[in-house]
Amino acid sequence: MAFCFNGPSAAFFGALTTETNQMNRLTKAAIVALALTTTAAPLAAQAQNRDHREYRQERREDRRDDRRDNRNDRREWRQDQRDDRREWRQDRRDDRRDYRQDQRRAERWDRNNRDWWRGRPEFRDYRGARNGYWYAPGRGYYRVDPRYQSYRWRQGAYLPSAYRGYYVSDPYYYNLRPAPRGYRYVHANNDILLIAVATGLIASVLHDVY
Repeated sequence: MAFCFNGPSAAFFGALTTETNQMNRLTKAAIVALALTTTAAPLAAQAQNRDHREYRQERREDRRDDRRDNRNDRREWRQDQRDDRREWRQDRRDDRRDYRQDQRRAERWDRNNRDWWRGRPEFRDYRGARNGYWYAPGRGYYRVDPRYQSYRWRQGAYLPSAYRGYYVSDPYYYNLRPAPRGYRYVHANNDILLIAVATGLIASVLHDVY
C-alpha cells in the first residue's frame, strides 16, 4: 500500500527531511573535527617530543664541545708552561756557560803578568827554577838530564821520550788552539811544546810560560 501525502503533510515531511539532512551533515562535520583533533594531538605531542630531543641533543653537543675546548685550552696552557720552563732553563744554562767562559777569559795566561801563576793550585809547590830539575804544573819537580836543563827547544826537533808524558791539562788557558789529531801539548821546563805523540816531533813552541 502506498501513502501519498498532499498539502500540509507533504510540507511537514519535506521540512523534516531537510532538517535530518542538515543534522547528518553537522554530525559528519563533528565527527571529522573530532577525528582531526584526535589525530592532531598525538602529532603535536610527537613534534614537541622531537623538539625536546633535538634540544637535549644540541645541549649535549654544546657541553661536549665546551669540554673539548676546555681540555684543549688546558693542554695548550700546560704546553706553554713547559715551553716557558724549558726556555728559562736553557737561558739559565746559557748564562752560566757565558759566565764561566768570561771567568776563564779573565783568568787566562798573560805573558805581561809575570806573577800570573801565583795562587793557582797546580803551582802550589812551585819555588822557582831548580838546578837539575824541571817543573810540570800539577806534577811537581822531576829530574832531567843536565843536557836539557836550559835547552832552547825549536820547531822540527824531537823531545826525548822520557819527557813526553807531562801533558798540559788546559791548553785553552794558555790561549792555545786545540791540538790536532795525534798531537798533544806538553810541559818541557818552562816551555809548552806541541808534539806528535808517536814520535815526539815538535810542531810548535811557546817559550818562557813561567
